[in-house]
Amino acid sequence: MTEDEKGICRISLVPMRCEPSDDEAMVSQILFGEHYSVIEKKDDWLKVVLNFDDSVGWIRNDQHESISIEYFEQINDSDYKVCTDLSGNIFFKKKHVNILLGSVLPISTNELFKIEEQVAFNGASKSLNQKREFEFFKTIVSKYMYSPYLYGGKSPFGIDEGGLVQQVFKICGYRIGRTLVDQVKHGNEVAALQDVEPGDVVYTGEGRPNGAFIAVSEQEFVGIYSGMVQKIEPSYFQNNTLTVRRVMHHQ
Repeated sequence: MTEDEKGICRISLVPMRCEPSDDEAMVSQILFGEHYSVIEKKDDWLKVVLNFDDSVGWIRNDQHESISIEYFEQINDSDYKVCTDLSGNIFFKKKHVNILLGSVLPISTNELFKIEEQVAFNGASKSLNQKREFEFFKTIVSKYMYSPYLYGGKSPFGIDEGGLVQQVFKICGYRIGRTLVDQVKHGNEVAALQDVEPGDVVYTGEGRPNGAFIAVSEQEFVGIYSGMVQKIEPSYFQNNTLTVRRVMHHQ
């Protein structure tokens, strides 16, 4: 490992753990195509910082794929595609890899950058940086409906509160933090629940937020409730301390 080693996820999903052991809690996940920097090595584990949101965790060395600093910077400068299907399959480097909603595809809209390896993907995608309208946003929210709660998860097959909000916004072209504590710093504050617009996020909890619900209409909110992603009504918020944030620009 070099001091400036960089990496990229080339499998469906890589768990990030709080300590270098399979027995430790998962704090987040790295989806196919997401890139990161290596900051520490211990035995068969690497401590990494995910480029998209600066989240930090330990990954197994045998799930790490090293890339050059030049390629790392090329990814930063490219507007790659993001998968908008629930799941799919990409043919990359002469093998088929299963990918999930929110994965970053090595297909660029920038003609300056060419990927040398053969890439084939027939599923639905969009430019990662392209901001989309609320109707598209709403369809992405619907793809996570009834996903099971999983601490540290950020896929339709297991997700936590911060993962749900982050991934929906990421796919729609907005970069926000991984944790609820980070997310409440993004966007603009909305004074009261009655001022909520579709696309706003309502965070619950006093001091540190412990829940997050995306407004899909003035009367319907989607978040993790009773162990899964589902809709709730405004009455849920009656006895909660709320922080409402507006990140999305309505078109």
